[in-house]
Amino acid sequence: MTQQPADTPPAVRLDSVTRTFGKASDVVTALDDVSLTFPRGSFTAIMGPSGSGKSTLLQCTAGLDRPTAGRVFLGDTDLTALGERRLTLLRRERIGFVFQAFNLLPALTAEQNVALPLRLAGRRPKRSEVRAVLERVGLGARARHRPGEMSGGQQQRVALARALITRPEVLFGDEPTGALDSQTGREVLTLLRSMADGGQTVVMVTHDPVAASYADRVVFLADGSVRDELPDPTAEQVAARMTRLAVVPC
Repeated sequence: MTQQPADTPPAVRLDSVTRTFGKASDVVTALDDVSLTFPRGSFTAIMGPSGSGKSTLLQCTAGLDRPTAGRVFLGDTDLTALGERRLTLLRRERIGFVFQAFNLLPALTAEQNVALPLRLAGRRPKRSEVRAVLERVGLGARARHRPGEMSGGQQQRVALARALITRPEVLFGDEPTGALDSQTGREVLTLLRSMADGGQTVVMVTHDPVAASYADRVVFLADGSVRDELPDPTAEQVAARMTRLAVVPC
C-alpha cells in the first residue's frame, strides 16, 4: 500500500453512515452506523453474508445512493452535501466503476467503448490516451475488436480500461471477477492490485476469498455493521472469518 503523509485526507471516509429502506414498521436497516476510512493507494475488499449490506455500502460510498444519516467524503468533498447535478459530475470525473456485468456496447469497438466516458463528458478523446489505457490492461492489439469478438476476461479488461480512462481517484468494483473463470479472474485481480500499488485507491465487493486475498485488508459486514477487519489477508484466513460470521449470531 502506498504510504501517505499524516496530514493527507483518506481517499474516502464514511462517518456514521446509516441507510434504511421502507417506512414505519417495515423499515429495513441495510447499513447501521458504519464508519470507515479508505487510505489513498489502498486496496480494500468488502465481504459478508448475503444481505449484510455490501452492495449498499458500495453504492453509498461511490455516491450512487444517499445515506439516510451520516456523511461520506471523497477526499475533502462531502458527497452528502452535493446536489444531484454536482454529484453526477463528480462521479464522472473522480470515480471509476467496474461491475460483474461488463456493460459494454456491443456495436462499438474496444477503443470506442473505452472512449465513451470522455465523450459523455464533452471531451474529444485522443486516440493515444485510449490506446495507452488499453495497453495498460493488455489489450492494445484488440482495440478494433467488438465485445462479441472477445472472451469474457478480455471484455472485463475493456470495462476496466473504460473505468480508468478518466484517471479516477477511486475505482469501485462490484464482484468484478464474478462472471470470470479462475484464470481470467486472477488476471483482472492482478491488474487491480497493480493499480493500488501505483497509487490508486481500489474498493471491491466480493464473495471470493481468493479475490479478497489480493487486497491490503478485508472489511467484513454482517447485518449492516462492520464486524471485523483483516489486514494482509490470505484466502484461508478470509474463508475462516467468513465461516465464523455465518455460524456465530451477530
